Amino acid sequence: MKASRSIVNSRRERILETVRSEGDVTVSTLAEQLQVSPLTIRRDLQYLEEHKLLERFYGGARTGGAEEARKNSRELRKERIARYAASLVEDRDSIFINTSSTALAMVKYIKSRRVTIITNNGNIINEENPSQATIILLGGELRYMKGAMVGDFAKNNLSQVTAKKSFIGCSGLSPDIGMTTEMVSEVNLNQMMFQRVTGTSYILADGTKFGEKIGRVSCPPEKIENIITDMSAPPEMVRQFREIGTWVYQVD
Repeated sequence: MKASRSIVNSRRERILETVRSEGDVTVSTLAEQLQVSPLTIRRDLQYLEEHKLLERFYGGARTGGAEEARKNSRELRKERIARYAASLVEDRDSIFINTSSTALAMVKYIKSRRVTIITNNGNIINEENPSQATIILLGGELRYMKGAMVGDFAKNNLSQVTAKKSFIGCSGLSPDIGMTTEMVSEVNLNQMMFQRVTGTSYILADGTKFGEKIGRVSCPPEKIENIITDMSAPPEMVRQFREIGTWVYQVD
């Protein structure tokens, strides 16, 4: 049966993430990681090369110059979103952040004192922490590729705590179904971070996440309080979110 467009796009994004993080990657390695045939991987690589997102070589692929420029542009937008989100953290705040790289980038921009960060993002161990915020790791099963802590242990620990604010990254965001999370093992944890916040919740999403419907719903549209995004977000979707009562902050 032919794969849906969302599944294909998700697989291609995972291929790009692997190539970005590892450099030269072989077709056989990608096929094994993604559990698809080498022929499928070769077709994906051809598509990505045609769109100047990577360069193929015999038996594999590597990051190309055009993709590097694209990555740098998107990374800059994500950093600006993270910087703005960090400015909303006040002295003595407790905050949830999930496994999102944008949410993680907040840590190095937090200036407030005596902040407590509760997270299932194992990568926070290596993140700059100039404000010396207290870090509480939820523990659980560690997914090494993403650094995510998941499973019953993480959920049980999360059920014991609350936070004043939450800053949650996403896989997709749309006014009709809300915020989605690609990794099934992270869906319940993201849902709990919305449920167990005592103050305000924020979704961090650069413009590329709008219109994507990848994975399962972590927060329906009527429950989304605030979105922090950039100026590349589709104006029509921004308008639709605002019409249902969501505050949308767009960083320049």
